Amino acid sequence: MAWVNMTVFITHCWKSVQSKLNGMGRTGFWLRALCLCAWLGSAALMPAVAQTPSSLPVDVTELRLERVDGALLLQSSLRIDLSSTVEDALQKGMPIYFVTEVELMRDRWYWYDKKVGAATRHYRLAYQPLTRKWRLNVSRDPIGVVGLASSLSQTFETLPEAMSAIRRTVNWKLADMTDIDVDNKYTLSFKFRLDVSQLPRPFQMTAGSQAEWNLNTQKTLRLSADLGR
Repeated sequence: MAWVNMTVFITHCWKSVQSKLNGMGRTGFWLRALCLCAWLGSAALMPAVAQTPSSLPVDVTELRLERVDGALLLQSSLRIDLSSTVEDALQKGMPIYFVTEVELMRDRWYWYDKKVGAATRHYRLAYQPLTRKWRLNVSRDPIGVVGLASSLSQTFETLPEAMSAIRRTVNWKLADMTDIDVDNKYTLSFKFRLDVSQLPRPFQMTAGSQAEWNLNTQKTLRLSADLGR
C-alpha cells in the first residue's frame, strides 16, 4: 500500500539524517528537533486509511417502515461479520449479548423533538457444548437483569442460523397511525451494538478498546408524514 511505502521511506530518511547529525553537538540537537517536527507534521497530513461501509463488521442493509392495520411496523436487516475472537469466545461457552434500539422522533421547532415510538430488543447468544446447539434468548429488558426466565428462547443447530435471527427485524411495532401527525416530519434512529457491559468483568476492561469486539452500527432516516407508504 502507498501508506506503508511512504511511512517506510520517511522513516529511512529520518534515520539517515539523524546519523549525520549525531556528531554536530548542540547544533545537531536543534537540527534533529527541527527534522522531527517536520516529520511529525508530514505524517499528520497523510491521508488515513478509511473503512468503507462494506469493510465494517456490522452494516445496516435494509431499514424501512410499513403501515399495516393502522400500525407503523419496522423492517430491517443487518450484515454482521463476527471476528474470530468473538467466535472463539462463543465456542468456549461464553455468552455474547447484543442490543437493537429503535426510536421514531417527531420534529418540533419550539422544543425538543418528541418521541412517538420506540422498540428495544436484548439478545443473549450462547453455545451449549453438551447438546452442540446454539441458544438465543430475546427480551425487551437487559437479560442480565431480568434473567433467562423472563425471555423468549430459541435453539439453533448452527451459529449462522442463530445469527440470522439477530440480523433481521420483522414487524416491530413502533407506533399507531393515530399518533402520526401528517403536518410534521420524523426521524427514524436505528442502533445495534454488542453489549460489552454484559460480558464477564475481565472482558469488559479490554473488549471496549479492541477492534475485534467493535460490533456497533447506527443509521438515521429523515421521513416525511407519508412514512410507511
